[in-house]
Parts: sequence; structure tokens; C-alpha cells
Amino acid sequence: MVHPNALKLLLPQSKNQTSAKPLTTVSITEDLRYFVETQQVDFNAIEGILQAKVNDDPEIYISLHVDESVPTKELVKVMNICKRNEFKLILATRAQ
Repeated sequence: MVHPNALKLLLPQSKNQTSAKPLTTVSITEDLRYFVETQQVDFNAIEGILQAKVNDDPEIYISLHVDESVPTKELVKVMNICKRNEFKLILATRAQ
């Protein structure tokens, strides 16, 4: 797995952290560029890329890394992809 910190994102803070191991990451930068791992992709390609990576394994998590300046509607669009495909999703945060 490619380390998600290769992209410069200011993640929202949280007191709660999880130890789940994601298979892959989706990132949204402050200028609304989308990445799967470190590969920049068009938003419309995200669903197919994630479907190919998950391969119906119900124990796989996707880690969503979103700069805190990104509008909520952009985050929700990715969350909807995960919901529609029954992917498990973790929202990445930085420790408070």
C-alpha cells in the first residue's frame, strides 16, 4: 500500500482513532483533486478503481483522507460510492 501521507493534506482532528488496516486510500485535496493512493484520478473513475481493488472482500477498508477545507458535499460523494458498493470506510483524522 502506498503511504497516504505522500499527499499534503490538513486532516480534521479527532480524539478517536482506529487501528483498522485499510486496503487503499482515497484522498481529496484542498483544490478538489482526487487521488486513489498517490495516483490522481478523475472523480468518475473512483468507483471502478475501488471495485477492482476490493474484489468482494467484506473485510477490506477504504481510508478516506480529506483536507479539512474541502466542502462536505465532496466528501459525501465519495461516501455515497462506498455505501452503494457496501465498502467499509474509515475517515482519516489527525490526533487532537
